[in-house]
Amino acid sequence: MKALAKIVITLTLLAAAGWGLWRASRPEPVAVILAPVQRGVVEATAANTRAGTVKACRRSHLSPATGGQVANLPVSEGDRVSTGQLLMVIWNEDLAANLQLAESQIATARANEKEICLRADAAKREARRMERLAKQKLVSEERRDQVSTDARARQAGCESMRATLQVRRAQLEAAQAALQRTILKAPFAGVIAEVNAELGEFVTPSPPGIPTPPAVDLIDDQCLYITAPIDEVDAPAIRLGMPACVSLDAFPQPICGARVRRIAPYVLDVEKQARTVEIEVEFGDPKDAAGLIPGYSADIEVTLDRRDQVLRIPTEAILEGNRVLVYQAETGVLEERLFKPGIANWRFTEILDGLTLDERVVTSVGREGVEAGALVTPETATTSP
Repeated sequence: MKALAKIVITLTLLAAAGWGLWRASRPEPVAVILAPVQRGVVEATAANTRAGTVKACRRSHLSPATGGQVANLPVSEGDRVSTGQLLMVIWNEDLAANLQLAESQIATARANEKEICLRADAAKREARRMERLAKQKLVSEERRDQVSTDARARQAGCESMRATLQVRRAQLEAAQAALQRTILKAPFAGVIAEVNAELGEFVTPSPPGIPTPPAVDLIDDQCLYITAPIDEVDAPAIRLGMPACVSLDAFPQPICGARVRRIAPYVLDVEKQARTVEIEVEFGDPKDAAGLIPGYSADIEVTLDRRDQVLRIPTEAILEGNRVLVYQAETGVLEERLFKPGIANWRFTEILDGLTLDERVVTSVGREGVEAGALVTPETATTSP
């Protein structure tokens, strides 16, 4: 009995020593962040490669059609104007005088035309009377010819004055057009973004091929849209009317409910940049654009496809080759698993095969020591990644 007791004690001490040695040599568990395989919505999306821009549906860089000295400048930056409102007038007193002269010439020509044509009508009636008298042999042929010739001459004078009146009217229209070239009016309602002139300054139109700052920059801020470049690889999948979300640095929450309204029919080939296709996105509800200012930087995310209530995992958990690290709760060890993905975006990836509901995968795959077979301890088990 004493020998058996000694054997039992010896084995116990050896087991304790072995267990202690194993505990001392065992690696420390690596802390990892886990996310469960859940059901939810997954969308395939395409996003812009460079920052997009909020733009106004209408924006005009306005300048007078002719150069000269600014005689009237009734608007300032930030003013809201209506369609047809006066924005600027170039000194035009000489043109205004020409217009008055043309109007006076019209009045004179109209009076002369009336007088001469009345005389022509009277001469025509006299010629008809002489024609009747000549048939009755009451007047000579010579007298009849004289009256007839006078009637035709007066009719020609009437037609000449009518032609002169048309010339005067054309001159009046030319004078009005010349005067209008010195007057700048708002082509649409909007807000004045910039005024590059002062009262008394000289302004000149831009020479061909040489852009200069506009005299007045007018923006229709009641209608806004987003323009953004999409990589040429993603562009073929985008269609008109597809839903999109807009994110802006100036606002914390994205604006969804937007729609693709235009896809450029060409590829932009800009040096040292990826080739892109310009697309435009409009807001579904005008209220969504409230508070936005043309010129804001914006990002867009176009929804190409959508799946509801499918198995999904955070996209950040996926390793190259469609592999994930699955946490085994019984052993605390990570197991590498190959899975079949469906549609995906930067947030979630659809699981078609290889993973089951509520299994947990590692999202902190970039941490040192996180690999298949590693002993780990959950740092955070999220339920809604």
